[in-house]
Amino acid sequence: MLDEDTNIDAGVQLRNPASAYTCRDLATREWEAFFRNHPQLIGLTSDLPQPGSFITTDDFGVPVLATRDADGQFRAFLNACRHRGVRLVSEPRGESPRFKCPFHHWTYSNGGELLGIPRSKDFGDIDRSCHGLIELPTAEWHGMLWVHPRPDGELNVDELLGELGPELAMCKAETLNYMGTSEMDMGLNWKLANDTFGETYHFSRLHESTLNHLFYGDALVYDTFGRNHRFVFPSRQIDGLRELPEEDWRIRGAAIIVYYLFPNIQLILGYNGINLVKIYPDGVNPGRSITRSSHYFSDYVLEQAKEAERIKVDGNNVYDRKSREGQASTFSIEATMEVFDSTIEQEDYRMGELAQASAENGGLEFVIFGRNEPALHHYHNTYRDALGLPPLEPLVPPLAAD
Repeated sequence: MLDEDTNIDAGVQLRNPASAYTCRDLATREWEAFFRNHPQLIGLTSDLPQPGSFITTDDFGVPVLATRDADGQFRAFLNACRHRGVRLVSEPRGESPRFKCPFHHWTYSNGGELLGIPRSKDFGDIDRSCHGLIELPTAEWHGMLWVHPRPDGELNVDELLGELGPELAMCKAETLNYMGTSEMDMGLNWKLANDTFGETYHFSRLHESTLNHLFYGDALVYDTFGRNHRFVFPSRQIDGLRELPEEDWRIRGAAIIVYYLFPNIQLILGYNGINLVKIYPDGVNPGRSITRSSHYFSDYVLEQAKEAERIKVDGNNVYDRKSREGQASTFSIEATMEVFDSTIEQEDYRMGELAQASAENGGLEFVIFGRNEPALHHYHNTYRDALGLPPLEPLVPPLAAD
């Protein structure tokens, strides 16, 4: 594609009604169908690194307390005391073998069992075995932590991922280390935020001074797997493969692989890590969304970062100042995370906020998805199909080519 100046071609341009980003009735249907009553990927194995670890989330309308119990098993519960329903844990993550309700100090194990009731002789008899935390369906699948928000919900990860499953299993997500999460709370519909990850057409335009130096835009390989997809675009390091025999080619490093997992997950594979981007709507306001961007790195990257820091501060080593700073910069995990998040927030999502304002002012009837934007076709037709809506209409007549 780079040599021949060609790109993916969906063969058609589609019209997406602007109301897809503003309609409150549609937003309510999406909230119930895609979030409150649909399996959710809440993190990777290293979010719960050892027995006693816990994380909490309220992002999909149900308060969830996820734990790794004393036996090392991933569990999830409604984050609500069985006495009066008070939120049991407020911290986003931490370690604790048990949880005490702040209201009346009912106490639970990290496996959900009700352990203690203060002044139980005054409260009255209660069968503790029947009043533990309400458990939710969970699955720890090849390093991915899945939970269903409903206690009676159905969770089958193999069915959710379909033919993409075996490929995702090879990502070895269970070997990576959690390094931090950033939150982006912004004024754009959750689908507009998702659209950000659906094309590289904007790289050399919007990201001229940032991502454009690292990646090629206008070159994309794209495949769908039911409601999910795989999206691949080249790093500028791909040019180095020309000097290697084909049997030595490796896609990671030469390209970025983005897996979209219905309805709201972007799983981005770099050379030695994963960015897990989770995009959530506001359950009331269709013009607001929250994105949580979590970063995970391999042991190799962490070791290189430690070595770079040693080189930077050790004045007696054999490296000169230039090489020390260069290596330290190369392996700065914090800088890598900051560049990723700030580019999305300050460039991509800023454009999304402007588009949201145009959609809300009522003058914009529809937006256009080009032939080189097949992921946008797939996102929106998949959402519509899941809600029983007709597919997007083609643009007639099509726009003339440049």
